[in-house]
Amino acid sequence: MASFLKYLRRHPFAVDAYFDKVVAVSFAFPETVLRPLVPKELEIDTHLGFGFVTTAMVWTRKLRPAGFPTFLGQDFFLVGYRVFTCLRDDSGRRLRGLYIMRSETDKHRMARAGNLFTSYRYRQVNVKIVKSGAETRVETSFNDKPTLDITFESSSDTSTLPAGSPFGDWHTARQFAGPMPFTFSAEDDETFVVIEGSRQSWVPRPVTIKHWQVGLFNEPTFLSTKPILANAFSTQDVSYHWKKGRIVRPGGNA
Repeated sequence: MASFLKYLRRHPFAVDAYFDKVVAVSFAFPETVLRPLVPKELEIDTHLGFGFVTTAMVWTRKLRPAGFPTFLGQDFFLVGYRVFTCLRDDSGRRLRGLYIMRSETDKHRMARAGNLFTSYRYRQVNVKIVKSGAETRVETSFNDKPTLDITFESSSDTSTLPAGSPFGDWHTARQFAGPMPFTFSAEDDETFVVIEGSRQSWVPRPVTIKHWQVGLFNEPTFLSTKPILANAFSTQDVSYHWKKGRIVRPGGNA
């Protein structure tokens, strides 16, 4: 039974979905802060000595196994907390991707399915989304404790980067905007489940963050340093496809 559940958590089939909107907000931390959070086999993807945690909010529709009719798909809201990382695969390729620390969703059935078929640490949260003119405020909470509170406003390519951002321009900042082609989940035998994604019509545009609070950053690992708001992007109307997971032993054989 245990081996069967392990098999299921390896994302054993391809999945399709449609994203009405994605808003990804990245925060910079010294690499040393993030290192204990990421398996040792993964390299922290850095810029000027900083690693990056992205908080991605995704308005998702029609999530379903690839090949299934769209009416069987699930609609839900997702928040993912991810670290930009790299993995050397069995052929020596350096794969840029994301290590997922935690995932939140507004639907109980999505949390259950997510924890059955992945190792993305889903939990159901309460979600409140309020639009006022050009601004959108997203609030989530778990057991009545706030977990996320972000207000953003649509911006333009000529907008300035957040004050204190380690990026010198938007072009560089987009390299840490997500999503990356791969996500990595560690197994208990030093192998990784690697899931490759592909998308259509991915055109990220800057957004302005008016206010933010991320509950994750109040946990002990992050209390030693202040997060730096590094970038924020939005895109919409995206078709997305995930391949079935494959097992990779870093530097070894798949």
